Amino acid sequence: MSQADTAIFAGGCFWCMVKPFDTQPGIISVVSGYTGGHTVNPTYADVASHTTGHTEAVKITFDPAIISYDDLVTIYWRQTDPTDASGQFQDRGDSYRPVIFVNGPEQRRIAQASKDQLAASDQFDAPIVTTIEDVQPFYPAEDEHQDFYRRNPFRYQIEEMGGREAFIKQHWSN
Repeated sequence: MSQADTAIFAGGCFWCMVKPFDTQPGIISVVSGYTGGHTVNPTYADVASHTTGHTEAVKITFDPAIISYDDLVTIYWRQTDPTDASGQFQDRGDSYRPVIFVNGPEQRRIAQASKDQLAASDQFDAPIVTTIEDVQPFYPAEDEHQDFYRRNPFRYQIEEMGGREAFIKQHWSN
């Protein structure tokens, strides 16, 4: 295995952001957590209060010899509504905003080029508002929020049906 790398993406409820990455070859781990805010070691309740500045996100550890960062960014876009800065689907507020957190100039270049390409396409009628920000400290969520799609398949399905699944089918079916 080559040296592992990490990627951090926020795209609404972190429960729904794990499975699309976790099922890909080359993924070592996907951890749900919080990032981008000013509170040290926040809890789910803290972040849900919308007072911490944190966003629910996933931290992906991957083998770049098997799956590239560019591939991960493509997967990311296909899980989100990049035109909605106020949250994602039924999850509203800053803690659900779409963000690509980059850990250096190469990730920034890849993420920005991908965003520019999406913005230049006719895929959406509204502007692409997903932000690209520098990585900040990442705090893993509590155990009950890890691997949610596996441990709570019925509740996970309800969450997916809250608009995400239909949006993905409508906008990302190609």
